[in-house]
Amino acid sequence: MQSFSSVLASSAALFCLLAVVGASSITAPPLVSSAGATAFPEKLRSLGIEHSKLKSLRGGEEKIRVGILTAGGLAPCLSAAIGYLIEGYTLYDPSIEIICYVDGYKGLLKGDYLVMGEEERKMAPILTQRGGSPIGNSRVKLTNVKDCVKRGLTKEGENPQKVAADQLVKDGVSILHTVGGDDTNTAAADLAKFLAGNDYDLTVVGLPKTIDNDVYPIKLSLGAWTAANQGATFFRNVVNEHSANPRMLIIHEVMGRHCGWLTASTAKCYRDQLKSQNFLPGVGLRMERLDVHGIYIPELSIDVKEESARLKKVMDEIGNVNIFLSEGAGSCSALNFKLQTQALNNNPTSSHP
Repeated sequence: MQSFSSVLASSAALFCLLAVVGASSITAPPLVSSAGATAFPEKLRSLGIEHSKLKSLRGGEEKIRVGILTAGGLAPCLSAAIGYLIEGYTLYDPSIEIICYVDGYKGLLKGDYLVMGEEERKMAPILTQRGGSPIGNSRVKLTNVKDCVKRGLTKEGENPQKVAADQLVKDGVSILHTVGGDDTNTAAADLAKFLAGNDYDLTVVGLPKTIDNDVYPIKLSLGAWTAANQGATFFRNVVNEHSANPRMLIIHEVMGRHCGWLTASTAKCYRDQLKSQNFLPGVGLRMERLDVHGIYIPELSIDVKEESARLKKVMDEIGNVNIFLSEGAGSCSALNFKLQTQALNNNPTSSHP
């Protein structure tokens, strides 16, 4: 069974292809699954896109070469996105050449890539069932000149963006798909701007990926929902530890330095799963002992004194406490405290709140 991120990746991959060929009036990308992938050309034709449209993108019957890279942290969608891009382009037009840069922008700077042959194209759906990124990731930023030199990817005095642009031209790439989070697609936007400002005839298409779901203005980024579901399943296993000792405190820390979406969504997924389970209060198997008693995210302030009193009451009543904690929780409270302190320092005659 496909994960939600796998299905979402198929939709996003098709949407990217539609954007490349210049489709108009697209309100929502159609979903494509492995089973229904043979309908891909028909889906395009139903949107009024002729088979020749992609070939004419760069003029006449010129050979098209597509580049794909993944970058940043891992998320449960990278492999699927690669698979659906390969499958989508192949089904639309097998003459389109596809290469995948190894280890993200590092591979682009070094000209290190894999050519997708007949076997890779035929078996691309296998990638939709795998995690990680088969072509590799890295955290190389084209705008961080010093780091690129330090890594040995560029030489002193070279502009990494120009090196990348020249490499794309050398490799014959017409369209570059970047699959990554905020940093990756910011780099892609910077590269696209550089290309446009320096007369490079190339197209860069970014696919937003992050389990934090913090890529504005994307409503749901690739990988986020699957991560929330997996986090909920993990806590479902861990929460049984509440019976290991009296007065157990279980803290389920979730990623999210500045965005609490993943923490909140993981808690919601877990509580939805909890509602479908059976309980036996007579022997101590009670829903309230397995429930979530506190959710703390960066966007909301925490009244530590008030929450401590509330959670102590929960502990006294049911014998355990379960908390979902975003890694950046409390930052809003810390910011408020800092602002209050600055205000007091600037106006020492005012009374302390």
